[in-house]
Amino acid sequence: MAGVIVVGADGSAPGAAAVGWAADDAARTGAELRIVHALDRQPYAVTRFPDYGQGNYLLMAAAKVLEAAEATARARQPSLRLHAQVVEGTPAAVLLDQARQADELVIGSRGLGGFAGALLGSVTMHVAGHAACPVVVVRAEGGGPVGEIGVGIGDSDVCEPAIGYAFEQARLRGARLRLIRAWQIPVHAFAPEIAYDVDEVRAAQHEAVRARTAGWRESCPEVTVVEDVQSAHPVEALTGAPCDLIVVGSHGRGAFGSLVLGSVSRGVLHHARCAVAVVRP
Repeated sequence: MAGVIVVGADGSAPGAAAVGWAADDAARTGAELRIVHALDRQPYAVTRFPDYGQGNYLLMAAAKVLEAAEATARARQPSLRLHAQVVEGTPAAVLLDQARQADELVIGSRGLGGFAGALLGSVTMHVAGHAACPVVVVRAEGGGPVGEIGVGIGDSDVCEPAIGYAFEQARLRGARLRLIRAWQIPVHAFAPEIAYDVDEVRAAQHEAVRARTAGWRESCPEVTVVEDVQSAHPVEALTGAPCDLIVVGSHGRGAFGSLVLGSVSRGVLHHARCAVAVVRP
């Protein structure tokens, strides 16, 4: 898959991890890597006081961030097609605009704001919920590779793009793909005597996984799959398995920030110990 992968660089440890992740993905797919640093002047725009060269200092600092990010990418993948640029604007607005031209957007789990710890989670959630392409959120403290991708399998067609993305990632990496489906027996407050055959329910859940992924298994026969059907909360099931990447779908509705993501996607982004890809319909 040639194309463009955009990564946000901000000089933080998660930002550097995101650049490394994006460089590896660009090398696997043959895509161009575009490193973007958002230069947000707004926190420094105090008009009552003279500038004293503040604008030049911000530009110099941005150039250093890009230089370090480019060095990180080149060290990982020397032969990349790479373009680095500073774009003025708030981080969320810049990244969402760049995502319109990208096949994938990669960001760090923290550090996308001008001040450490200030609204960083909300920026990440906003970008993950509104970007026009798949968004990969990378953590600085991620462990070593385990050779496995996890993807959530739901009942609606919303998860279809996420499943396709996960199969492609597994194929490109030569990784095993874990198909994760969580189920919970409903509790009937007015009819507690209703009984369920747990084995029958579990068999039905496995059948649902097979039906949902049959086409992808046929088109990617080289990908080894594992069906992981659990009686658990979806967030617990998705974040419990050791993976290099967890892929989740997003229903794509809503008008306010991370509400677009839905509770499962937001829960996975908060609690996963590895990178998370959010793929919208």
